[in-house]
Amino acid sequence: MLKFLLTRIASAVPTLLIVTAAIFALMRMIPGDPAVLMLGDMAQPGQVEELRQRMGLDQPLPIQFVTWLGKVLSGDFGQSIATGEPVLPLIFERFGVSASVVLIAVVLASVIAVPAGMIAAWRQNSLGDVAIVGTATLMLSVPSFWLGLMLLTVFGLWLGWLPVVGYVSLADDPTAGLLYLIMPVLTLVMVEAGAITRMARASTIEVARLEYITHARAKGLSERAVMWRHAFRNAFAPTWTLIGLILGSLLANIAVTETVFTIPGLGRMLIDGIFARDYPVVQGCMLFIAFIYVAVNLLVDLIYPLLDPRVAA
Repeated sequence: MLKFLLTRIASAVPTLLIVTAAIFALMRMIPGDPAVLMLGDMAQPGQVEELRQRMGLDQPLPIQFVTWLGKVLSGDFGQSIATGEPVLPLIFERFGVSASVVLIAVVLASVIAVPAGMIAAWRQNSLGDVAIVGTATLMLSVPSFWLGLMLLTVFGLWLGWLPVVGYVSLADDPTAGLLYLIMPVLTLVMVEAGAITRMARASTIEVARLEYITHARAKGLSERAVMWRHAFRNAFAPTWTLIGLILGSLLANIAVTETVFTIPGLGRMLIDGIFARDYPVVQGCMLFIAFIYVAVNLLVDLIYPLLDPRVAA
């Protein structure tokens, strides 16, 4: 078990280094001189050169990368060009908003979809199975931005039950914060529950064919006991991997949902930084998102042996 943990942790380090180098290279491949973009077209050549020296852009690329990596490791992500604020505190603030939406959505989607998928598998080829699989397939087919717009139109504009524009933190006002979270969370739940349902169903069907399930039934156990006491743990292991991938993916790609519902999260901050050509913000957001994705997948790998001890063997 210890060897498995150390191997997974060690494998995350080169992954992060490769991602860091890729982000640095992509930022340097963007057309145009960052100094000129920051100062504007009317800047004098002397001003541009002075800013390039101050930012270290006159140094060779390997030296620029080592310097930037050293600052990142010390927690210095630079300052926003648009606001002049340190980038890392801004990222933490916006990430808290995104995480509150994503975590609630993934938990709710899992609580709904995992039992639904297992029940569909246990009643394979029945009317209930067809209904659950059809609903899951429909959810997978609906784009999240379209679903979000439909929810805004129906519950926000037509019925007036929920607020349409803005955001209130749960820490500032829990009641108002929940009202603002209902539609974005519901959008993500409806979209992601389809994939989790299908995975849970497929995993349960595979487990239900194993000999120990037949043995449990031969002992006279009820179908409910066989499913939840004997099949659930092994069937949930592959689904747990998918849930981890969905969690990391949503934290990285929630920009569309945040834009639709005007949520000031990390994805929205990245989009605004791209439009404003705020390179420190874009670079910092991309690096932080990559770190979160790797960290979530590492956490999934570390928990997996608890669900399936054969992995750590």
